Amino acid sequence: MSVTACQGLGFVVSVIGFAGIIAATCMDQWSTQDLYNNPVTAVFNYQGLWRSCVRESSGFTECRGYYTLLGLPAMLQAVRALMIVGIVLGAIGLLVSIFALKCIRIGNMEDSAKAKMTLTSGIVFIISGVCAIIGVSVFANMLVTNFWMSSASMYSSMGGMVQTVQTRYTFGAALFVGWVAGGLTLIGGVMMCIACRGLTQDDTNYKAVSYHASGHNVGYKSGGFKASTGFGSNIKNKKIYDGGAHTEDEGQSHPSKYDYV
Repeated sequence: MSVTACQGLGFVVSVIGFAGIIAATCMDQWSTQDLYNNPVTAVFNYQGLWRSCVRESSGFTECRGYYTLLGLPAMLQAVRALMIVGIVLGAIGLLVSIFALKCIRIGNMEDSAKAKMTLTSGIVFIISGVCAIIGVSVFANMLVTNFWMSSASMYSSMGGMVQTVQTRYTFGAALFVGWVAGGLTLIGGVMMCIACRGLTQDDTNYKAVSYHASGHNVGYKSGGFKASTGFGSNIKNKKIYDGGAHTEDEGQSHPSKYDYV
């Protein structure tokens, strides 16, 4: 997979997960009423992070918000905080990843700068997905604990007779949306981090020129580079080397190990 495709796919997956986190946070069906062995079916209750709703059999739905802050359970407030942190981090990662896309050119931004921005956005998306998964898991654990505590109080120790009718809550659709959205955001962040490796330039790949020491019989001229041996050259002139005169017609020299390649 190319770097651009990996980066683009990670960006799309992260955006889908980020949108899912927002949707899960705003949904009302975090916990729904358990209808098993419940004789009352005319009213259906479900609760979210921000309000609780009642739906009647006639189709009429009435919702009431939580108008208190200190009166809410500590776990519910912790889940709220985790989901909000996940949304804020996802928004920051989304903005950074837009400018980090390789297919978008902004001025003279180099690939090294885009690589750092891609890595930053990937890490932010990973943290955002982890916050969402933790928040949903904490709420699910709270539901499981309350469910079994309510079940234990409903039955007496003599014959398993039902003493009271209590409202028990089970998993709502928002929990599954939050788990999937957090996982997608996490996967998208990992893909962004992987794409960062392809955007970084390898500084060890540089062009090298080998140098060979010249021999004692290499001549240089002011008009350019010229390598010649003591046996002859291509210029029809006479030159004196080591006290002796040699003509240019004495023979054509052969390449030696001292010549430049």
